[in-house]
Amino acid sequence: MSRSIVVINPNSSTSVTASIDAALAPLRLTNGLNIECHTLTDAPSGIQSEADIMQVMPLLSAFINAHKEQTAGFVIACFSDPGLAMAREATRLPVYGIGESAMLTALTQGQSVGVVAIQPTSISRHLRAWGAMGILSRLAGERALGLNVGELINEKKTWMRLLETGQKLRDEDGANVVVLGCAGLAHHRLQLEQELGLPVVEPCTAAAGMALTAAHLAASGK
Repeated sequence: MSRSIVVINPNSSTSVTASIDAALAPLRLTNGLNIECHTLTDAPSGIQSEADIMQVMPLLSAFINAHKEQTAGFVIACFSDPGLAMAREATRLPVYGIGESAMLTALTQGQSVGVVAIQPTSISRHLRAWGAMGILSRLAGERALGLNVGELINEKKTWMRLLETGQKLRDEDGANVVVLGCAGLAHHRLQLEQELGLPVVEPCTAAAGMALTAAHLAASGK
């Protein structure tokens, strides 16, 4: 049986999962590994607090344990990377968090990274992660849209906030590469990149690309 890259949306929003699935279309190559997207249906509708992360962690662990025999690698598709260290302890397969992967990708595309968060309350949590990664010196800034996950379905409002926030990261904070700090913004990536004139990193494709590379190398035995 062919193994797949399994991308886990650790919230219960099927619209977010659909957005992730669409974003990964360019990585689905003929004769390449399959990429499957799954929703944790018992999870909160959005991961917006430490309490949400604590609720999600055992659900993630149970999902990984149930699927690891048919999987070539896992992606945790929440920018706060909930349960990432625990997931890596639960399996010998490669596990990627989209927040960590996006930031590592951004560091290869610019000197100063600007991050678009969804809520202001997420920023302190992200900063702790960037500090643990040792990359705070490369962070130009992080700014929030001030929208909750449910409000992201308002395309016009989301786009205007996204453009305004990206412009502030570029013009006021000095960012020369921007990271989208949410799994549900992928369809705005190209337009934002064109408007800002800067590279814009979409976190799900960054993490899934890394997972595919690791899986292909493991399968080749090289």
